[in-house]
Amino acid sequence: MPITIDQLDELHAQVALTILLADANQQVYAGSVPDNPPLPYVLVYAVVEWPDNTDGKSFDGTTSTCVTRWYTHSVGATDQSTRAVANRVRQLLVNVHPTIAGRSCGFIQQEAALPMVRDETTGVLVQDLAAVYVLTTYSAP
Repeated sequence: MPITIDQLDELHAQVALTILLADANQQVYAGSVPDNPPLPYVLVYAVVEWPDNTDGKSFDGTTSTCVTRWYTHSVGATDQSTRAVANRVRQLLVNVHPTIAGRSCGFIQQEAALPMVRDETTGVLVQDLAAVYVLTTYSAP
């Protein structure tokens, strides 16, 4: 039975989450954070796209390219702890060549990093370093 697009989206979304969750040295949350989580941690959002561009179309005219982005928020109480989480996330993800059934996978790369943001709205200082990681896959021949 072939893999559906919904299943394929989930397989793509889970790649970075699986890698990050396998690291016992940090707390990882997917999509949301519980109330008052212990610091430091990383929050991850996944977005899966099937762009409609000429380079990503197969011979039959269907889109065969999938681009997955993971938006990570490395959160800590100090500059140093926040950077340590962000550095660990980068070390775990960049240049990984994942395997997804039926797909030809490239390497995960860091696409962007944003300046640290300080948040004291809860009365406790937390700092957030956001970064975006990207993976492009194609239909396997």
